[in-house]
Amino acid sequence: MTTDDAARTADTRMNRFAQFVHDRFGPDTGDYDDLWSWSVRRPAEFWRAVWEFFDVDALAAEPLGDSDEAVLADDRMPGAVWFPGVRLNYVDQILRHAHLPGAAIVGIDEAGERSEIAWADLPSQVAGLASTLRAHGVGPGDVVAAYLPDIPEAVIAFLATASLGAVWSGCGQDYAPLGAAGRLGQLAPKVLFTAAGYRYNGKVVDKRADSAELATLLPNLLAHITIGDTDASSSTVDYAEAVGGDPVDLRPVPVAFDHPLWVLFSSGTTGRPKGIVHGHGGVLLEHLKAGALHGDLGADDVFFWQTALSWMMWNYQVAGLLCGSRIVCYSGSPLYPDPDRLWQIVDDERVTYFGTSPGQLQASRKAGLEPGRRHDLRRLRTLGSTGSSLAADLFTWVDDHVRAGLPISSISGGTDIVSAFAGGSSGVPVVPGELSVRYLGVALESWSPDARPLVGEVGELVVTAPMPSMPVGFRDDPDGARYRAAYFAHEWEGGASNPDKPVWRHGDWVTVTERGSLVIHGRSDATLNRHGIRMGSADIYEVVEALDEVAEAFVLGVDGPDGAYWMPLFVTLVPGATLDDALIDRIAAAVRDRLSKRHVPDEVIEAPGIPHTRTGKKLEVPVTAILAGRSEVNIDPKAVDDYALINWYAEQGRLHRW
Repeated sequence: MTTDDAARTADTRMNRFAQFVHDRFGPDTGDYDDLWSWSVRRPAEFWRAVWEFFDVDALAAEPLGDSDEAVLADDRMPGAVWFPGVRLNYVDQILRHAHLPGAAIVGIDEAGERSEIAWADLPSQVAGLASTLRAHGVGPGDVVAAYLPDIPEAVIAFLATASLGAVWSGCGQDYAPLGAAGRLGQLAPKVLFTAAGYRYNGKVVDKRADSAELATLLPNLLAHITIGDTDASSSTVDYAEAVGGDPVDLRPVPVAFDHPLWVLFSSGTTGRPKGIVHGHGGVLLEHLKAGALHGDLGADDVFFWQTALSWMMWNYQVAGLLCGSRIVCYSGSPLYPDPDRLWQIVDDERVTYFGTSPGQLQASRKAGLEPGRRHDLRRLRTLGSTGSSLAADLFTWVDDHVRAGLPISSISGGTDIVSAFAGGSSGVPVVPGELSVRYLGVALESWSPDARPLVGEVGELVVTAPMPSMPVGFRDDPDGARYRAAYFAHEWEGGASNPDKPVWRHGDWVTVTERGSLVIHGRSDATLNRHGIRMGSADIYEVVEALDEVAEAFVLGVDGPDGAYWMPLFVTLVPGATLDDALIDRIAAAVRDRLSKRHVPDEVIEAPGIPHTRTGKKLEVPVTAILAGRSEVNIDPKAVDDYALINWYAEQGRLHRW
């Protein structure tokens, strides 16, 4: 750790918040564990502390009352009642920073074309676009949809929508029109934003025809606003004209704390995508906590998380604006023309917080990159990672090849809460392969099958108390049945849990260590259960994908007839590698030596590819069912990155001899 790193660690927003809590509420906050314990033991006090520390009262239409009930009137799950009577707007927190100098949003495409929107210009652009939306009949509760790449205009469109109390929903342009309509069409949007296209892997992807087709699939549209489409028809509105609407003062509409801010969608791999609704106030407080406290983001920071509109990390990146940070939007492949692309952006834009994926870091390692030597990364103070578990060897690679002592925040959360349950935090030591802490206000535990809290053992990840950014509900779920079934309906062995106080079961295997850190082992619904021994797929991926020859791994546990069990490991290889007996033996030896004999797969099979959801999650559960020959499995081709692979895996299941 450099002298500058040490100085920053000593003077963080988290440290200042801990002192504020001690002075205001009295608990001992000498270390992080003390602060976390208080935050989950006294949730009303904790979230009041967040409210007061960030002076959210100045944004609200009415002052917050003094009682605990003014913060948390009902703590049941689902159905917690947060900040009843409060009226505010998410956008007001961003406008507080409009006095800052320089750029608020930077846009970069794959070809290196750069644009920016200054803090000074942001209010007028949002106001102009909001005026245009209002002129087309958009008001509180109406839906505005986007079919866009990760560009600055998408952020302005979102802020204009939210300022009116309207509801935002975005979809990346990698989706075909029918796939996008399967999501956005559920919401009956009044306005659609689209772009002419984008660049990816060195090619221009023309999306004008797809955008026009999508518009025809959304029958309630009152306006279609196009970005960069010089050949658009007379029935569309040009973005440049729309953002130049009447130059009125921007006055965001105050809405209830749980008024819908946006709708995010589940992957929809094996059924209709679920529309997950989050509220203005819950997202505002959660993202201030996660960004400004855990991420230590502020006005001196440049926040860049490589993402897309279909992924909740786009929403999380916009939270940088809540903290006064500049954000960087990148439209293009993270690996084109080579794995150094994102590191070049980090250098050029003087990024201080860079968020990426284990896949990009793995590609950097296997390409032999030396980002710390090739680039000036002195401004970089945190590297974030999410999407899947970050293997311990990649922590070591970052330390050796990016910068020694660079804090790594591997986070785990999801679309469900549009944030993180756990991850790194300023001032907390990083242990390779672990998530450093449970985030403040997150009552996360690991539970045994009979609902006993576990320490040092693998269990189900549960959250035993509400969070403000838990969904307001699901779209088209009037009685809440689908919402309850998704998170609260798990039956614990022996009826051990209290049915009157259900807990949130997230569906991950996790170990909470004696130090309070976490290890994520993979999805619990994709558990490898060999001869009664449960294993996490993430543990195997960490070992196998560390081998230089392996590009990606995919392990499945398939139940067969008469108690038979098949555990194949599918691998894709880097160019020039061959899956011969020697490599198979090395894979087996690495798994056996790093994990155990029972983790060694039954066979290793080279695959033409690994199927993922559109947000990069491996399709373990549905492909396992296909290999088992279950006829009821119905995978939506529009929800998979390469649907042709599904037929290949189905054939592997037919070829297997039980």
